[in-house]
Formats: sequence, structure tokens, C-alpha cells
Amino acid sequence: MTGIIEFSGPVLTAADQERRGLWSVDGRLTFRRPAAAPDLVLDGWVIPGLVDAHCHIGLGPGGDVSEDTAEAQALADRDAGTLLVRDAGAVHDTRWLQRRADLPRIIRAGRHIARTRRYLRGFAVEVEPGDLVEAVRKQALAGDGWVKLVGDWIDRDAGDLAASFPAGTLKDAVQAAHDEGARVTAHCFAEDTLDDMLDAGIDCIEHATGLLPRHLPRFAGQGVPIVPTLINIATFPDIAAQAQAKFPRYAAHMRSLWERRAERILEAHESGVSIYAGTDAGSVIRHGRIVDEVRALHAAGLTASAALDAASWSARTWLGTDGITEGAGADVLVCAADPRQTLDTLAELRHIVLRGRLVR
Repeated sequence: MTGIIEFSGPVLTAADQERRGLWSVDGRLTFRRPAAAPDLVLDGWVIPGLVDAHCHIGLGPGGDVSEDTAEAQALADRDAGTLLVRDAGAVHDTRWLQRRADLPRIIRAGRHIARTRRYLRGFAVEVEPGDLVEAVRKQALAGDGWVKLVGDWIDRDAGDLAASFPAGTLKDAVQAAHDEGARVTAHCFAEDTLDDMLDAGIDCIEHATGLLPRHLPRFAGQGVPIVPTLINIATFPDIAAQAQAKFPRYAAHMRSLWERRAERILEAHESGVSIYAGTDAGSVIRHGRIVDEVRALHAAGLTASAALDAASWSARTWLGTDGITEGAGADVLVCAADPRQTLDTLAELRHIVLRGRLVR
């Protein structure tokens, strides 16, 4: 029984919209005062639960993880304020986590799809180009409306990043996903990979470290958002150092992509490209770091309000999930100060309410 919770502070229904008077009644939000007295009154600035738009609950450094580990990952995200996760590929079947009322909501993407021996071992369904379309259809049906492709990775023969699949095959694969009612996102580091993805009609790009000025009009015009995962991109110098002796060209390329990460994000934002916050937690990055990603977007040049929006109101709209609206699920955070002005308040949340239950 979730009962009635009254939120007595300012309620931010959008980045630029503030109102008063919000209640959770049996797990649903309402702006209409209930007849019964509240069981609990929470004071502070109210925002929707944060969104991690690139997260891997159910994935570890070696691929699949135990149920205990998957649960711990979900709890770490929840306790950091992430109440909605867009899975970006996991080996572990997390549908059992979706049935847990005490854990974040998860929009699953099925497993990564990569070229044979061209991705991290144990992570992906690995196929050759001739089998890509069928693999995409299968993963489209296995997920919750998303398919995750590995668009590029190091080609050891070339000694540098290279596209995983031919452009024509990629276009057929994206169309196959669309035919099944799924959207497609792709891991992309390199510059030229983005051209093939845009030609194929991709729906989203992860990382987008190769973004160049020539790409911006197409991203904006086609409505293709990016999820930069800046706290993961921060690991590029270490990756380059490890690769330097054997793959110096690749190492130099990775350092170059890292060096212009902030410039790339700000240019995209100013060009009207939608940007959403994602941590890439689950392999190298630990779970529960969504606030660090929001701060990184702010450090890259987005205003505090825009950086928060990338993990809040706009992200929920993009994913087709309610924020703070009449009848929406009561997934909200209560902050001590206005988070649009002070992002640090997100790191010390007063309260977390998930499905109308007080988590903290």
C-alpha cells in the first residue's frame, strides 16, 4: 500500500515550468488535493526521477553477471536518483528486474550486435554482414523497442577504428528493425561511421566522438539525438596508452577524439541536436554515476538547466515515458535546492519516491 504523499515544495514539471501542489495517491501523481489527509509530507524541489539513457544493468567486465550483481547495479542506480534506465545492451535477461517494484524502470534493448571478433568478448551477438538483418530482427523482438549495434571498433589489420558493417547492409538492418517497430542506436567512435549511420536512417548515436561540423545539419535535420557518455569518454587516454605499443595509429586517433569532446558536445547542442545523459555503466564505469554525467555535460558548456534536462524532462519525453503529469507513475526526486541552478543538490537528494513508495 503506497498511501498518500504530499509534496509541499516547488514542482518542476519542465525545465522552464514551476508550480505548487502535487500529491502521490496509491502510486500515481495528481495535482488535485485528495480528500484524505496525507500519510507523509515531503518538502523540497520536486523533479522527475533521473534518466540514464545509456546503461547496462546486467552486464559486467566479462559479459553476463549473477542475479545478485544485477540487483546491486540496479540499486546503485536507484539510490543515485536514476529511476528510468534505457538499457544499451546486456547479456543478462533483466525482465525479472522489471517486475521488481523497488527497482528502476528499465527499457531493454536486448544484446549488442557486433561484427565477429570486433567487440568486447562475451558482450555481443557476433555476426558477419550477411547475417546482420536477421540478427537485428531477432533482437528487435527480444527487447522493448530498441536495438543496439556496434557501429565501429578497432580493426587490428588496419590498426585503427573501422566500420563494422557495409553501408548497404546497415541500411537494410535499420529498416528491418523499423519494420518490427523498434528503434536502432549504435555505438560510434569514428568520424566516417556517422555518415553511414545517418544514411541508414539511424535513430540515435551513442558516444558520437567523431562528430564533425559537417554532420551537425544532418543530425539536427533528421532528429537524431546523441548520448555522449562523457564519463566513459574520459577513459580514452588510458585506452590509448594501453594500445600505443601495438596500435599507435589507433592510440593517436583515440586521443584526438578525447581532446575535442567538450567542443563537440557544445557545437551539437548549439546546432539544435538533442543530447541525453548516459553513463555507460556496466563494464568499466560503475553504476550510480548519473549525476557525474550531468555535471560533465555542464562542464562541456551546457547550462545547468540544459544538462539536467538531458537526464530529466526531455529524456523522458524522448523515451515515451511520463514525467510529472496528471496520473503518471509517482517516480520523483526531492531536492534541497533548485537543481536547475545548483546541480550539486542532485548528489545529496532529500528524498527518492519510486512508484509512490518512499525509498529515501
